[in-house]
Amino acid sequence: MSNFLLLPSILAADHGQFIAEMATVDLPAVEYLHVDVMDGHFVPNITFGPKVVASLKAHTRFKLDCHLMIEKVDDYIPAFAAAGADIITIHAEATHHLQRSLALIREKGAKAGVAINPATSLESIRWVLEDIDLVLIMSVNPGFGGQAFIPAALEKIRVLAEQRRKENRHFIIEVDGGIDARTAPQAYASGAEFLVAGSAIFGKKDRRAAIAKLHQAVETERQKLQSLYT
Repeated sequence: MSNFLLLPSILAADHGQFIAEMATVDLPAVEYLHVDVMDGHFVPNITFGPKVVASLKAHTRFKLDCHLMIEKVDDYIPAFAAAGADIITIHAEATHHLQRSLALIREKGAKAGVAINPATSLESIRWVLEDIDLVLIMSVNPGFGGQAFIPAALEKIRVLAEQRRKENRHFIIEVDGGIDARTAPQAYASGAEFLVAGSAIFGKKDRRAAIAKLHQAVETERQKLQSLYT
C-alpha cells in the first residue's frame, strides 16, 4: 500500500491569525497546506486570493496545495502560480477547455490537479488523466467547511484507483470533505493518498494531538492492509 499525507485545510483555521495558526500544525508529518480558493460564483462563498497564498509561502515552510473553486480559471492560474502554489487544482465543472487549463498550470510551473464534485462522473476526466498530477475527489459539495462526508465518494475513489492501476498511471488521489478519524482510514483504504482535513484539525484545541489521532487511525489501516498482501 502507498504512503499517505494529511493536509490541514486552512479554511477551518482562524482567518485573523493565519501565521500563528499554521505554526500549530508545523509538524514533521505535515508537508502541505490545503488552500481552498472560492469566488462566490462557482461556489456560494468567498475566501482567499493570491496575496494570501504569497503570504503563506513567505512565512511558512509548507508546500501549498491550492484548490481553485472558481470560474474563469485561466485568468487566475498565472497569479496563483506566481504566488507560490505548488499544486493548482481546478474543477472539471468550471472550465469548457479542461486540457488547455491543465496545460497552463504546468506551463506556469505548478503541478496540475483536477477536482470533481460528488455528483460528477469520473468519465468527465477520463481523457485528461495523462495530463494531471492529482485528482481531487470531493466528498462534500464544495463551498463550506464542516460538512458531513458523503459515503458514495469511497466507491468513486475505488474505481479511480483501479483505473489508475490498470492503466499504470501515477497521479495522486486526494479526498476533501468530512475527513476525520473515522472517514480518513476509509478513504485511504479505498485508494486515496492525500487526505485533506479541516475541522478535524483546526476545530480542536490541541492540533498536535488531532493530527496524531488522524495519522494513527490511517496508519493502523495501512498496516492492516499491508498484512493482507504479505
